[in-house]
Amino acid sequence: MIAPKIMVVEDEEPLGVLLRYNLESEGYQVEVVMRGDEAELRLQENVPDLLVLDWMLPALSGIELCRRLRMRPETERLPIIMLTARGEESDRVRGLSTGADDYLVKPFSTPEFMARVKALLRRAKPEVLSSVLKVGDIVLDREAHRVYRKKNEIKLGPTEFRLLEFMMRHPGRVFSRSQLLDNVWGETIYIDERTVDVHVGRLRKAVNSGRMPDVIRTIRGSGYAIRED
Repeated sequence: MIAPKIMVVEDEEPLGVLLRYNLESEGYQVEVVMRGDEAELRLQENVPDLLVLDWMLPALSGIELCRRLRMRPETERLPIIMLTARGEESDRVRGLSTGADDYLVKPFSTPEFMARVKALLRRAKPEVLSSVLKVGDIVLDREAHRVYRKKNEIKLGPTEFRLLEFMMRHPGRVFSRSQLLDNVWGETIYIDERTVDVHVGRLRKAVNSGRMPDVIRTIRGSGYAIRED
């Protein structure tokens, strides 16, 4: 099972370390960024499953970054929890009106923060917590590590399974080879981008066996996507 990805944008280093520790302890993949402008660039490259965003940040404020993210198709539905020392009702209203899904005032308890994260993921992106994914006639069981198409089991290697799981979490969305490398193999592992083509080819052969319609789209010059239907 691919763990949900969470980006924490927080310029208070001790708090960033604390949040990373607790989130990783629950099995989430975590990236901590300390500047608003850096976070904006990172979010243009890879969109996480949830964003934890501090209101006051160097270079670009969290409230402005939130506003910009809601204007982009790729991030308009990104779940966002806003962190702030501002406790006034007018500030909470402003944060939520700008596009934040939830709001926590510092100092907050770690158990409450973790509960908010899980609740927001469950509500906004249930597919990242669900043990079974279904796209078209393909069913992927994360816990049993099995894949079925029209009730026929498909045998996949570990890499092809992770690749299919990631694409099924984002049906219809086109991913470049570099994005697939980062999300399926990991950003710290160096693998040639042509390796992606090899594994996509193996995956396509397995899921399309028996003259089944091709469920994987190849977009020349852009990457790959799994068909929503």
